[in-house]
Amino acid sequence: MDKRIPVTLLTGFLGSGKTTLLNHLLSQPAMKDSAVIINELGEAGLDHILATQVDSEHIADNTVLLSSGCVCCTLKNELADTMRDLFFKRALQAIPQFNRLIIETTGMADPGPILANLMNEPVIESVFRLDAVVVTIDSEYGLQQLQAHAEARKQAAMADVLLLTKTDLASPETLAFLKEKLISINPGATQHKILHGQIDPDFIIDVGLFDPTSKRAEPQRWLRAPLNTTPKGMLLNGAHNAEISSFIVTLPSPIHWRDLKPVILKLCQTYGANLLRLKGIIHAADLDHPLAIHAVHFTPYPPIELEGWTEDEPTNRIVIIGKGLDEDAIRKMLTQF
Repeated sequence: MDKRIPVTLLTGFLGSGKTTLLNHLLSQPAMKDSAVIINELGEAGLDHILATQVDSEHIADNTVLLSSGCVCCTLKNELADTMRDLFFKRALQAIPQFNRLIIETTGMADPGPILANLMNEPVIESVFRLDAVVVTIDSEYGLQQLQAHAEARKQAAMADVLLLTKTDLASPETLAFLKEKLISINPGATQHKILHGQIDPDFIIDVGLFDPTSKRAEPQRWLRAPLNTTPKGMLLNGAHNAEISSFIVTLPSPIHWRDLKPVILKLCQTYGANLLRLKGIIHAADLDHPLAIHAVHFTPYPPIELEGWTEDEPTNRIVIIGKGLDEDAIRKMLTQF
């Protein structure tokens, strides 16, 4: 069982309802052991949260303790510095113990560099692990935003969970079309419709590789393999440019991690600029336990051994999500053994 602190990255386009969602989450008893980083300029982001948390109190620098028991702070410097600062304050008991971290990003944020922070920084990587990327999508304006803004498409493509917000403002036809377009961009993501930010935290918290209840790995849930082998994410309104694609590659067996590891590294080096996410489950003949592998852009994440987890029919598979990728070349690279 991985004992690092799970991180939920909450992002979504401007006005899509992230803060409304976060306010609802932080009022839930199940979230009382959470820390939150509001990645906004100045104090505006924190003020929006504190507006509904009247019993909050300042406990250290820009860190406050909400009435629900959650620790909340505004990003002042680099994200990695803020994450390190939170952890060391926790270790020194300068702030209450927290067992999960939520990072709310600005509406125009590219999730890639934020995820890379979790992978590149030695202290961060040793203390925190990514649980899930949760993305809010405005049900009324989501289609236009996906068409007009590359940031919105990237956010949707990298999501583990997609939350369709403001569902009361969109027609059933618009909602149905939006859901289909999101499936075409990211067929592996779980979709939920929410209203006024209200959702059971269990749908978006602790939904990654490890189940906190059973203390076991749940690779199938985490992998979220696309429903089809080569789904394509199209630009809207019939545009011909399939700029976002996702596909799953089944690797041959047996396979050795010593042989595959340099191939994964080469794949990241070759396609890193356009490689949004790579996730895989590997049953390597030269290891005692299966591996969960993960990469974002140029950065492979240290693999996680899934001790105690087995499959009835072990299958090596890797999910690729990216922009303008050469699928045939990638398939050939990964199946050359």
